[in-house]
Amino acid sequence: FSVVLAVKDPTAVERANLLNMAKLSIKGLIESALSFGRTLDSDYPPLQQFFVVMEHCLKHGLKVRKSFLSYNKTIWGPLELVEKLYPEAEEIAASVRDLPGLKTPLGRARAWLRLALMQKKMADYLRCLIIQRDLLSEFYEYHALMMEEEGAVIVGLLVGLNVIDANLCVKGEDLDSQVGVIDFSVYLKSDDDIGGKERNVQIAAILDQKNYVEELNRQLNSTVSSLHARVDSLEKSNTKLIEELAIAKNNIIKLQEENHQLRSENTLILMKTQHHLEAAKVDVEAELQTYKHSRQGLDEMYTEARRQLREEAQLRQDMENELVVQVSMKHEIELAMKLLEKDIHEKQDTLIGLRQQLDEVKAINVEMYQKLQVSEDAMKEKNEIISRLEDKTNQINATMKQLEQRLQQAEKAQMEAEAEDEKLKQEYVNKSESLQNEFFQKEKQLLQLETDLKIEKEWRQTLEDDLQKEKETVSHLRTETQEIVTLKKEFLKLQEKNKQLKSICEDQEAALQELASKLSESKLKIEDIKEANKALQGQVWLKDKEATHCKLCEKEFSLSKRKHHCRNCGEIFCNACSDNELPLPSSPKPVRVCDSCHAILIQRCSSNVP
Repeated sequence: FSVVLAVKDPTAVERANLLNMAKLSIKGLIESALSFGRTLDSDYPPLQQFFVVMEHCLKHGLKVRKSFLSYNKTIWGPLELVEKLYPEAEEIAASVRDLPGLKTPLGRARAWLRLALMQKKMADYLRCLIIQRDLLSEFYEYHALMMEEEGAVIVGLLVGLNVIDANLCVKGEDLDSQVGVIDFSVYLKSDDDIGGKERNVQIAAILDQKNYVEELNRQLNSTVSSLHARVDSLEKSNTKLIEELAIAKNNIIKLQEENHQLRSENTLILMKTQHHLEAAKVDVEAELQTYKHSRQGLDEMYTEARRQLREEAQLRQDMENELVVQVSMKHEIELAMKLLEKDIHEKQDTLIGLRQQLDEVKAINVEMYQKLQVSEDAMKEKNEIISRLEDKTNQINATMKQLEQRLQQAEKAQMEAEAEDEKLKQEYVNKSESLQNEFFQKEKQLLQLETDLKIEKEWRQTLEDDLQKEKETVSHLRTETQEIVTLKKEFLKLQEKNKQLKSICEDQEAALQELASKLSESKLKIEDIKEANKALQGQVWLKDKEATHCKLCEKEFSLSKRKHHCRNCGEIFCNACSDNELPLPSSPKPVRVCDSCHAILIQRCSSNVP
C-alpha cells in the first residue's frame, strides 16, 4: 500500500510518516514525563526528540523565499505571524527577539517552540495558524503538512502536552548550531513495553484527573476575577451613594430653613392685606355714593370712546394692508437686484472666456509666424488654423452682440426700479406725516379721557383696559414708523448697490471695448500674413547659377558676401547691401530687412533650398 502511495503521491507518504512520528514522540514524551515525576529540563532526551520532530513537521512543504544575498527556507516566518493573530503571543515574540545569543531565524524559531511549551499554549498558537490558510499559503506549498488535515491532527495531539511541566533555560543554549536528527531507536518496541499496559492505564487515569483539576482551577480563577470586578464596582457605587446622601441631607436642612422664613413672611402679608381690605371698604362706600350721581355722564363718554375705537381699528387695518403691499414691493425689488447680480456674474465669466480665447489667438499667431519660416508645406496647415481663427472671431462677435443686448435689458430694469423707488419714497413721506398728525390727536383725546374717568374705580378699570388697547395700537404705529425709517435706510443701501453695479457695468464695457480693439488688431495681423503668403506663392526662387551678382552693388557673390533673398519682391542682395535690421518679439536676434519693400531677407543655403 505504501509503495502504491509513493508511486501516486510522494508528499502524502511524507505527511503520513511525519504524523506517525509526531504521534510516537508525543506519546513517548507524555509517558516518560509521568514516570519521571518531575519538571523536565532541556537535557531530557525525549523532549529534545519532540522538538526535532516538530521542526521537521513545520519545515515540510516550506516555500523557498529569496533574500538579499541567497535563498532562505526557515520556519520563523509563519511562527512570527502568530503575534498578529493571537495577542497573548506578543510576549513570546518580544522575548525571543530580545535574546542576545540568537543570530539566525532557525534559532529564534527553536526558542519560540520551547517558550510556547513552557506556557502550555503551543496547541492554541498553532491552531490559530492552521485556521488562517490564506496567510499560510505565502510560506507553504499547497501539499504541505500544515496546509492539510494532518496538521490539524498534530495540533489536537499537542493538547495532551498541557499535562507536562517543563522548565527550560533558553538564554544560555546554542540553538543556532543544533543538528536536528530523529533517533528512531527510541521508538522501537521492547519486551518491557508489552508488559506495561496496566501502567499505561494508570497513567491515563492520572492524566485525566490532572486535566480535570486544571480545568477546575481555570474556571475558579475566572470566577474569582469576575467577583473582584463586581466588588470594585459595588465599592464605587457605595461611595457615590454616601456622597449623594450627604448632599441630600444638606439640601433638606436648607429647605426647612426656607420653609420657616416663608411662613413668617406669609403671616406678615396676611396682616397687611387685612388692613388694606378695611381701607378699601371705606373707599368703596364713598365711591358708590358718587357713582350714582355721575353714571349718566359716564355712559355718554363710554359710547363716544367706543365709536372712536372702532374708527381707529379701521384705520389700523388700512395701514396694515398698505404695509403688506409695501413689503411685497420690497421683495420684488430685491429679486430684481439679485437677477442683475447674476447677469453681471455671467458677463464676467464670458469676459474671462474671451480673454482666454484672445490668449489662444496670440499663441496661434506666434505659431503661424514661426511656421511660415519653415517650409511651404507648413503654409497649408497655417491656412487651416486661420480659418479656425476666423470661426472663433465670428463666435466672439456673436457673444459681444449678446452681451450688449443683456446690458441694454439690465439698464432698462434699473431705470424701472429707480422710478418705483421714487414713488415709494413719496408714499412713505405722506403716510408718515398723516400718522404723526393722528398720533398727536390721539394723545389729546387720551388726556381728556383720563381726566373725565377718575371718578369711579370700576368704570376706570374698564376704560383703562380700552386705553391700554389704544396705547398698544399707538406702540404698533410707532414700530411701523420705525420700520419705515429702516426701509428708508435699506432704500439708500440699494441705491448705493445700484451705483456700484453701474460702475461695474461701465468697467465691463471698457474691457469689452479693449477686447474689440485687440481683436481688430489681430484681424489686421492675420490679413497681413495672408497678403505675405499670397506674395510668396506667386514668386519663384532664382537658381544659384543664375544669381551671381548683387542687385544693388552689382558685385559677385563669394564666401564673405553671402546671398540674402527678399521674400516679398524676390530680389537677391549681399551682406554689405542688406544692413537694415529690425528687432522682433518672437526671435532673440534682429532680422535683416529689404531696402525697397522692407520685407524679411532669407539667407540662401544651397542652390535650390532657401
